Amino acid sequence: MSDFIQTHRIDLAAAFRWAARLNYHEGVANHFSVAVNDDGSQFLINPNQRHFSTIKASDLLLLDANDPTTMSQPNAPDATAWGLHGAVHRHCPHARCVLHTHSIFSTVLACLKDPRLPAIDQNTAQFHNRVVLDAEFDGMAFVDEGERCAAMLNDPRKKVMLMGNHGLMVLGSSVADAFNRLFYFERSAETYIRALQTSMELNFLSDEVAEKTAKQWESYQGTADLHFNELKSILDKHEADYKL
Repeated sequence: MSDFIQTHRIDLAAAFRWAARLNYHEGVANHFSVAVNDDGSQFLINPNQRHFSTIKASDLLLLDANDPTTMSQPNAPDATAWGLHGAVHRHCPHARCVLHTHSIFSTVLACLKDPRLPAIDQNTAQFHNRVVLDAEFDGMAFVDEGERCAAMLNDPRKKVMLMGNHGLMVLGSSVADAFNRLFYFERSAETYIRALQTSMELNFLSDEVAEKTAKQWESYQGTADLHFNELKSILDKHEADYKL
């Protein structure tokens, strides 16, 4: 078990470092977590008020989503981290890894009156009919807001929540799976927002082609691990302290 948890610590630390490199971070806010037991209730998460670029594997907190004393302990996480990630890990066992960001293009999309991401290319088609759209923002992600969001994640096929007027939450079966999805959703949101900025007419894919492409993405196995292993390899050369 200790080796299993350490592997998850290293992977999650790598995700923080790359999120900072890709400008997905926001000050010392936003949180990533990964479950380390069978029902998903025990999870690792970033410590309170730490910049993503400095996080090491040993810094990560190990929390229990069912422990009501968590916020009264000396190493308590940020209250919004507990509110959102605690609720998701408590209620959604399929959400092994949960990445929440305010990355710029996804957040811009989340602020539009119509925040749907249409299929206009191969990447955007990956998310065709596979995004939970939350249009009921009710303030910061403390316990009540976290419970409300978690209740919307009951379809395991939908692994992205676009949080209206807020940001993005991505789920995955592993850190690699979630980070790969985060990368492609943010890239897709950027493509769409930049396409809108041209003021030219967009060429939308048909529902049939978009669904076909989304299914092809789902069957395209192994790419998330290959992607993430390359990212860790780069960190190993330039920021190897993430493993400590």
